[in-house]
Amino acid sequence: MTRVDVAVVGSGPNGLAAAVTMARAGLTVEVHEQAAALGGGLRGEALFDSEIRHDLCAAVHPMAAASAFFRAFDLEARGVRLLQPPISYAHPLDGGVAAFAYRDLAKTRDRLGPDGQRWYRLMAPLVRHSPGVTDLLLSGRGSLPPDPAAPLFLGPRVLGHLLRGNGLRTEAARALLTGVAAHAVGRLPSLPSGAVAMLLGHLAHATGWPLPQGGSHRIAEALVDDLMAYGGAVHTGRQVTDLAELDARVIMLDTTPRGLLALAGDRLPPRYRRALARFRYGPGAAKADFLIGEPIPWADPEVGRAGTVHLGGTRAETLATENAAARGEAGDAPFVLLVDPAVTDPGRAVGGRRPIWAYAHVPNGDTRDPVPLITRRIERYAPGFADTVIAARGVSAAAYETYNPNYPGGDIGAGAMTLTQSVFRPVPAWNPYRTPLPGVYLCSASTPPGPSVHGMCGHLAAMAALHREFHITAVPPLGPDGGLTPTQNSSTPTEESRRAS
Repeated sequence: MTRVDVAVVGSGPNGLAAAVTMARAGLTVEVHEQAAALGGGLRGEALFDSEIRHDLCAAVHPMAAASAFFRAFDLEARGVRLLQPPISYAHPLDGGVAAFAYRDLAKTRDRLGPDGQRWYRLMAPLVRHSPGVTDLLLSGRGSLPPDPAAPLFLGPRVLGHLLRGNGLRTEAARALLTGVAAHAVGRLPSLPSGAVAMLLGHLAHATGWPLPQGGSHRIAEALVDDLMAYGGAVHTGRQVTDLAELDARVIMLDTTPRGLLALAGDRLPPRYRRALARFRYGPGAAKADFLIGEPIPWADPEVGRAGTVHLGGTRAETLATENAAARGEAGDAPFVLLVDPAVTDPGRAVGGRRPIWAYAHVPNGDTRDPVPLITRRIERYAPGFADTVIAARGVSAAAYETYNPNYPGGDIGAGAMTLTQSVFRPVPAWNPYRTPLPGVYLCSASTPPGPSVHGMCGHLAAMAALHREFHITAVPPLGPDGGLTPTQNSSTPTEESRRAS
């Protein structure tokens, strides 16, 4: 193997973001992926019907539309259309009623009844300062807020979520916000879940909760195309079992702390090994994929216009089920997130058949088949759903780790979003990406700012490595028309390194 400047282990969105950033800085980069396909949580597959592709993990991407990395990378200019549903998310309740977060904040206010104006006052300042709010929550530790007003609007709202439920009084509005907070996948309410609620909640009315046309794999493909255009190489079906296998000046690991321990072994100092071993993993996600023959028969037909649907019942029910999962208690009515991609991207339905994506939040390592659990949950708000199902496949939380080792026990966030681990992730350190091993960095969702498809963990880790290892302090231009051209790389890759294996 020819020595390169940078070897990246793992091709999830953060690994690819790190690779793109470093290749754009003029370095030779190779990505090693143990799976047959690139993309990690962005992968897709035709499960039941060769004409219909299912997203295997992530389906909806508010962070891909909002993060600083993807704003600079510009997916739309690269042919990745981010399609916006008219309703960002819906939260049905019993009795055929539902609450809706429309892309239009004013329409949301008008439809939420007595709490409409409170919702507007809660979200409008965040929407006005959306880039600043997003960059604040996704920025590296120790950096100044890019928008000084953002903390002034964000802080009281996060505390308000914890202490007073943000002043919302009707069951519909309270459930609508609690469903967003449940994306933190952990104990509710908490400061981390409050931050998630404010971030994702306001984005529903700002840059939206879009779906990439054709599926999530399109984001991974755009990143890989850019990497290869700048001389990078990708190797699939290549499982790295020891850091010694890599001949590179810098190694970027898109792995959890557990993965780092497996790759580095006793080469890590005992104190750091113990700190990594204490890193906690959160509740699991159990996934069900359905192929159905007609649209979901929601009791409230308006739910069928939402890009994402939260199935959690009332605020009290959602709090109870999420806290039970965090305690390791397996309930029969878990919180479920559901996406019918063809609502937003009609091309995903073929001949009346359409894919359905759904997660249930369950205890870490849960071994149950999620299909019956999720089907019952959908049936509660869409009677007759089971009759539309042509085929179904369930992946338990325990089995999800086989699909992606970065999901220990089904933890798709690569680490519990507790208050401590939201601030110190994966260990207390000024530079959380750098490990004690020379030239070895973590760049996964186990590092700040944490989970979601935003690329910022990889990008920030890459910038830390560029600064320390290569004395490059300027952020490389990431746009499709900016930065170095392939022939301007400071290190000329070999023909072998240009080829994807």
